Amino acid sequence: MRRFTLLFLTLWSISSSLLVAQEKQKKVFTFAIDQDIDPGMNRRVKLALAQAEALKVDLILIEMDTYGGAVTDADEIRTQILESKIPIYVFINKDAASAGALISIACDSIYMAPGASIGAATVVNGTDGAAAPDKYQSYMRSMMRSTAEATGRNPQIAEAMVDEKLVVQRLSDDQSVITFSVSEAIQNGFCEGEYASQKAILEAQNLHSAQVIAYQEKTVDSIISFFLNPALSGILILLIIGGIYFELQSPGIGFPLALAISAALLYFIPYYLNGLAENWEILAFVIGILLLAVEVFVIPGFGVFGVTGIVLTLGSLVLGMLPNEAFDFKWVPTSQLFGALLTVILAALAGVGLVFWITPKVNEWGAFKHLTLAGTQESAQGYTVRVYDEGLAGKIGTVHSRLRPSGKVEIAGEIYDAYSRGEFLEQGEAIEVISTEGTSLRVKKWEG
Repeated sequence: MRRFTLLFLTLWSISSSLLVAQEKQKKVFTFAIDQDIDPGMNRRVKLALAQAEALKVDLILIEMDTYGGAVTDADEIRTQILESKIPIYVFINKDAASAGALISIACDSIYMAPGASIGAATVVNGTDGAAAPDKYQSYMRSMMRSTAEATGRNPQIAEAMVDEKLVVQRLSDDQSVITFSVSEAIQNGFCEGEYASQKAILEAQNLHSAQVIAYQEKTVDSIISFFLNPALSGILILLIIGGIYFELQSPGIGFPLALAISAALLYFIPYYLNGLAENWEILAFVIGILLLAVEVFVIPGFGVFGVTGIVLTLGSLVLGMLPNEAFDFKWVPTSQLFGALLTVILAALAGVGLVFWITPKVNEWGAFKHLTLAGTQESAQGYTVRVYDEGLAGKIGTVHSRLRPSGKVEIAGEIYDAYSRGEFLEQGEAIEVISTEGTSLRVKKWEG
């Protein structure tokens, strides 16, 4: 009995120790900021921080390597970091320039890899890379200053990372902004230590036994990222244009319209969730489509409505891909602007080419044969045709059903098939027969 009791106590002691150890095990959450700071990265940070909070981790460790990006997105990211209830460390693996420096300074602790750097936070425009006007520099300086103050770092040095005119004794002159190497950052309180890896940082913090959890992008977020690929966006634009064209040419079929709507949703939703496509840009797209429909079905010819519809439709597709503020493209990189324009233009041209290539082949597809007159009506099968007398040339009549440009006209109480020379004629308008073309009359508006 004594042996059994001793064994029980030993097992209980071991299990209790394991439970205590498990309870005390720290959880460290990691994710990377390793691309341009833009709406996509902003969304990644937001999702990562939410995931870390849901897991109730003890520490968040960001691996940083970026040359910067959009100031507005950097501001939102640094605000999220400053407001986090979980301590956040950053490991600058290579570069933390511009917006990357602002985000790094917002973290509780900064660690740097050998050869890394932090600083050079001057705001530049997205057109030619030149320094932006002073009001933007002032905005960035204020963010750097307030962020440094919030995390206990020297605000004067933080400001001098933006503006070369701000001279810090023994650190900078009036010719360049401050950029720190690892040793300089440590010496001036902008780095807590030099380490070769995240693992080395955790060991130095006595977290070698911590559970390290890497940010896992959810399936829906992976799908969104997949549809943000410019090549796929181009294919979706092609389907939008092709679907709209076929539906306008053959209203009522339904399938081309469904295809265009599906492609438009797959195009705009990822950009909308990433903060690129705004509500007004999507509205402009819808208005553009409606104007094209009005041009085709209501207003004869091709004029203001048609041109405006095309501009709104294609323009909204371009704007939906860009991080612009209304029509301010100052912060949009030239390469991104050019890429968006090229994607939409090439996709539009490909869509037009696809339309001309597919249209003659539609009758060969079994699924469309019941929608088109693909067969030949042979006279041997009882079909006859009415050939109009040449004596009708010069006769005056009226439009019986709207000519767009073909339809029916009434002459002396008789109804005839007719077509105009390209002009659209409304019901009741007077017409004159120019010539007979076998089974149809060629007419024009009567000016008499």
